[in-house]
Amino acid sequence: MPLPSLTPEQRAAALDKAADARRRRAEFKENVKRGDIKLADVIELGKTDEVVGRTHIITVIESLPGIGKIKAARIMERVGISPSRRVRGLGAKQRVALEAELAGR
Repeated sequence: MPLPSLTPEQRAAALDKAADARRRRAEFKENVKRGDIKLADVIELGKTDEVVGRTHIITVIESLPGIGKIKAARIMERVGISPSRRVRGLGAKQRVALEAELAGR
């Protein structure tokens, strides 16, 4: 299926929207990294905030202090969450297991 033709105004609006989403996601990840937002808050925020809800959960875990790509991948594997899962797509059991795994962070 070919991409729809966009007017220059529509294209500019789409580019602005994408840039805003990237900027908000970067701010969000920085807040997680600083410890301003806890994992439980991220999950709750993901229910209402479109940018947070569409962020991959592995990206959020990697943003936590002291956790890199390898630790995040191991945590996701232990908990049984697919690397492609997004914050809004976590099931109830996955949320509980992830919060238990990362308790105290």
